[in-house]
Amino acid sequence: MMKLGCMSLSYKDRFADGTMDLEGFIDRAHELKLDGIDIHTGAFASKEPAYLRNIRMRCLKRGLAISYIGVSNDFGRPDPELAGAVSEVREWVDVAAFMGVPMVRIFAAWVRGGATEEEVWARMMPCMREVAAYGEEKGVVLGLHNHNHGCVTRTGKDVRRIIETVNNAYLSHILDTGQYVGSPGASGANGREDPVLDFYGSIAETAPLAVHVRAKIYRIQTGEEDWLDYPRIFEILRSVDFNGWVSVVYEGQAVEAEDTAVPKAVDYLRRFVPGG
Repeated sequence: MMKLGCMSLSYKDRFADGTMDLEGFIDRAHELKLDGIDIHTGAFASKEPAYLRNIRMRCLKRGLAISYIGVSNDFGRPDPELAGAVSEVREWVDVAAFMGVPMVRIFAAWVRGGATEEEVWARMMPCMREVAAYGEEKGVVLGLHNHNHGCVTRTGKDVRRIIETVNNAYLSHILDTGQYVGSPGASGANGREDPVLDFYGSIAETAPLAVHVRAKIYRIQTGEEDWLDYPRIFEILRSVDFNGWVSVVYEGQAVEAEDTAVPKAVDYLRRFVPGG
């Protein structure tokens, strides 16, 4: 059975203005009767054991699972900076292992500074292999998150190439419904899909690999997501017998506040995740 969650960045404005912290986000998820949460590293106030135990206990007492911790790494950095990028991922794998969280979200690499894509791939792949091996050692899966805007995971084929090349069960896939190139929210089109780029095809390409789906919500004022075709997306997911997490990731703050939009998003996705 699919399970319904929410990513902490859905309340990024509330975190930024200090009116919500991680404890408050956990309580909000409980109020929304969700199954679990995903936590971006920026939501943690500390990595101290006592704090991490408190967060884990707060989730346990509210019946919430923590499905992953999200790291915003970049394995396309210049060579002198790569060790730090790998070290950051390893540190959060350690936190996940300590808290009993099964997965850490990672990005791939961005192409910047005049580098060619081939050069970026050459820097990235050893890092991918290293963090996957470290995750295997610690019993924590690394979830590769597809992303556009200069990242090398802009299509389903890109994601599949990385995962198949690393060839380690501890490198899996977190599928973001809005972040493949061609998406109304990922290609600078501001609500307009580019059908030539076929981002729904990319979703279908990697759905068989996905263990977690980030359900991006851009425009939910009417109670239904306006930019993404979720009936079509869930048809793809059901066609591959997807049985993992589906988490709200709200990014429509420019048009509607989080406090009203996120509950709408939860209600909307419950149409597709019965019991979630």
